Amino acid sequence: MSNIFEIAARSKVRFTTSKGLLTVEDLWDLPLTSTTNRPNLDDIARELHNASQATTVSFVNKSTASDTTAKLKFDIVKHIIDTKLSEADTSRLARERKEKRDQIMELINRKENEKLSDSSIDDLRKMLDSL
Repeated sequence: MSNIFEIAARSKVRFTTSKGLLTVEDLWDLPLTSTTNRPNLDDIARELHNASQATTVSFVNKSTASDTTAKLKFDIVKHIIDTKLSEADTSRLARERKEKRDQIMELINRKENEKLSDSSIDDLRKMLDSL
């Protein structure tokens, strides 16, 4: 199968939303969901899925161009959703690792300071003089 994005670009596929027509490129800027009635990927995917379920299936007649376009649109939106979810998960894991690393570094610094504060005055002076 050819690249779905190439097919969409060559076919000049547009997505209908409450705010007008959007290109494939515009979809990447949409949020996954919205509580403010703003166009979002979840609503578009649900509409495309429902539209594809409403079509009559025939095992004798070949699918029409509109069926093919509807499937293409759904596949594109689903791919963008999957990509955004994966990126969000990767970002969350990186943020959690950084927080854990920062916490460990803080504990290391605290332990080093404890060790330093346990040093005698003479040892501290020697350290100071060596700097």
